[in-house]
Amino acid sequence: MNNEQLYKDFEALDKEASLGGGLNRIEKQHACGRLTARERIEMLLDKGTFNELDKFVVHRCTNFGMDKNKIPGDGMVSGYGKIDGRLVFVYAYDFTAYGGTLSATNAAKIVKVQQLALKNGAPIIALNDSGGARIQEGVNSLAGYASIFYQNTMASGVVPQLSAILGPILFLWSKSKVICLSRGRMS
Repeated sequence: MNNEQLYKDFEALDKEASLGGGLNRIEKQHACGRLTARERIEMLLDKGTFNELDKFVVHRCTNFGMDKNKIPGDGMVSGYGKIDGRLVFVYAYDFTAYGGTLSATNAAKIVKVQQLALKNGAPIIALNDSGGARIQEGVNSLAGYASIFYQNTMASGVVPQLSAILGPILFLWSKSKVICLSRGRMS
């Protein structure tokens, strides 16, 4: 395989990952008056500053046919960018992919962003639109919450943590200093 083909394959995977759960689910999200995870991040951050991390990560679950159903990014968009020229770290649950449910894999993406924010002394922003734990993963998904909450505790009093609740979610981020509940057009 030559470099040109590798680049074409990369571009195709990048495009697929950018669509999350696909065009049909994006249209459904818009029909409900809600933005996608990527659109929310694009609206929040300064134009052109978002650097996505782990865009092509997929879950490792083999239960209930999940091994035949993999979406690049695994329902979580995470990375860093700037707001008014200042560095921030952000992650957003992508409701178009698996209902934004938390897997062990995307929990690891969140933890990575939290650790980078601590290392850089920058705020962490969570955009929540989630159906909760990914039930197909069982305890592994729940263990992901433990890792996230541990990092919330480590960041408490060190860097600002902000959470916006923008859709269905089964819990609140109790360690965030600011929790914004959304109603209406901004969701």
